Amino acid sequence: MPPRDRHQRIRDTLAKLTEPAMDVWVATSSAAGPYLVPLSLAWVEERVVVAVEGSSRTARNLDGTGTARLALGPTRDVVVIDARLERSVPVAAAPGLAAQYVQQADWDPRTAGDSYRFLVLRPERIQAWREADEIPGRTLMRAGSWLT
Repeated sequence: MPPRDRHQRIRDTLAKLTEPAMDVWVATSSAAGPYLVPLSLAWVEERVVVAVEGSSRTARNLDGTGTARLALGPTRDVVVIDARLERSVPVAAAPGLAAQYVQQADWDPRTAGDSYRFLVLRPERIQAWREADEIPGRTLMRAGSWLT
């Protein structure tokens, strides 16, 4: 297939981000080193939302650094997102966000206990590519704004 133009890549990326039961690899780090975990994702109001145990290493790392790198899709159709923690909120304290999350994700963290939190991540940079011929122009978002 020929390389996609930026507009098509943005459309394909948004389709992937809004796909039901989409999982995302979330990479965080701390003084103890890097940490990588797969989580269910919801795309809510231009934000990535994941649900984690409040005491998890992912939650602690994001509380400490405020940054994460996320990746979704297979290696030949990947989306990579550099994101900042916008807020961390107990699942029980965010009924509207919970409803939106459950609608897209494949599970309901409200049934997992009171210690679960939503981590709301604001994308700062999004890149997407399928093959080497799409590496030029792979950046679709910079400084939190879609490129046109």
